[in-house]
Amino acid sequence: MPGKSRLSVAFQGERGAFSFTAARKLLGENVALYPCESFKDVFEAVNKCAVNYGVIPIENTLHGSVHENYDLLLNYDLRITGETSLRISHQLIGMPGQRFRDVTRAFSHPVALNQCRQFFERYKRITPASFYDTAGSVKMLKEQGPENAAAIASEDAAVIYGGNILKRNIEDNRQNFTRFFLLSGQRRRQERKTGRWKTSIVFATINAPGALFRALSCFSLRDLNLTKIESRPLRSRPWEYLFYVDILGSEQEEALSRALENLQETTSFFKVLGSYQPTP
Repeated sequence: MPGKSRLSVAFQGERGAFSFTAARKLLGENVALYPCESFKDVFEAVNKCAVNYGVIPIENTLHGSVHENYDLLLNYDLRITGETSLRISHQLIGMPGQRFRDVTRAFSHPVALNQCRQFFERYKRITPASFYDTAGSVKMLKEQGPENAAAIASEDAAVIYGGNILKRNIEDNRQNFTRFFLLSGQRRRQERKTGRWKTSIVFATINAPGALFRALSCFSLRDLNLTKIESRPLRSRPWEYLFYVDILGSEQEEALSRALENLQETTSFFKVLGSYQPTP
C-alpha cells in the first residue's frame, strides 16, 4: 500500500478496468492507483486508512444498481465525496501479431460478455469465455498467451498491457453508462462551491400505512428533487426494506438540512452517506 506523498485510491479489478479509468477521471492522472480483488477489499482499504480514497461502481444504465455496493455502504462508515459516470465502450483486444480472423475465444467479465451479444451472434466462430475481470482478461492474454484468444475490455487496458484493438466499440448499446462513487474515510468540511450538489442517504420506516409517504413528503414539501430511490431488503426484518435516496442539494443547505432533520423524526433508521459534486 502507498505512502502519504500523493493521493492514493483503491479500486476493484486490474489496471485498465473501468473503475481504474473512473478513479483517474475523479482524482487526476498522478494519483496512485491500487487494484483490489473485491469490492469489500476496496471498502476495507479505505476504512483502514491504507489509501485516501476508494472508487466503486454503483449503477449501470443497462443492468441497474450494484446491490453489493449498496449493502457495503450501509456496513461501513465511509462518506461519498464524489461521483462521475463513464460511457462503457468494449473493445476486442488481441496481442501483437494476432489477426481477427484467427480469434475463436473472447475472454471477459460475464457482464461485459452479455453486453456484446450481437457481436457473438454476428461472429459465431467466437465463443465467449467468462473471466473475473475485463482488464484482467487482457493481462491474462499477455502473461499466458492462450492460442486464438482475445479479450473484451477498455481501450485503457489495451494500452496498459500492450494489446492491439481488433474490433472497436462492439457493445450492443451505445447508451451504456456506469456511475461511480468516490469514497473517503474522512468527513471534511464542505467548501461553498458553485455548481450542482447531490446528497445520498439511506433510511428505514416503521411498517405502517403511509410511512413511506410521510418520509418522502419531507422533501416534496420543500420542493427538493429526488433523483433516485432504491429499495433493499432489511435483513434483520423479513419483508421490510431500506430506502437509498439521492437528492439534489447539499446537506449544509437550509432546505435540505431541515428536511433531513424532519426525516429522522419519522424513520426507524437514518444515515447520511455523503454530499458531493458530480464530476462531468
